[in-house]
Amino acid sequence: MNLTTDISINVTADKVWHAITDIEEAEKMISAIKNVTIINRPEQGVVGLKWQETRTMMGKDAVETMWITDAQTNQFYQTRAENCGAIYISRFDITPVDNSQSVLLTMSFKGESESFFGKIMTFLMGKLMKKSLLKMVQQDLKDIKAFVEGKH
Repeated sequence: MNLTTDISINVTADKVWHAITDIEEAEKMISAIKNVTIINRPEQGVVGLKWQETRTMMGKDAVETMWITDAQTNQFYQTRAENCGAIYISRFDITPVDNSQSVLLTMSFKGESESFFGKIMTFLMGKLMKKSLLKMVQQDLKDIKAFVEGKH
């Protein structure tokens, strides 16, 4: 399953970068996140940052362990998570809009089932799962926008 969505934010790339990479404070910014526990903090940069996140998904608490696998300051970062026989790759991209003080924040998500059961469930429930996930990601982006624009 793949999906991509974006939102225009009226602040600089630096301000968006600071907000989305402040993982420890994510629960103050994103309404679905209930708790974040840092597992590993790299000496510098964000690559290698690993955390456990508890969020509300489809009315229930879901706990995922994620880590940043690649990043370019003020441009993008990519995370990986593995759970229930699946691998999840998420990516935030920050694209400045012309020469203004605004950016386009894009989030992409890729989920691949590794197990036979997971592949069958994805086949049977894929469209419903994708619709629900897209709604969740769009809300996360709206929350980030409101937070960084000071409307939270």
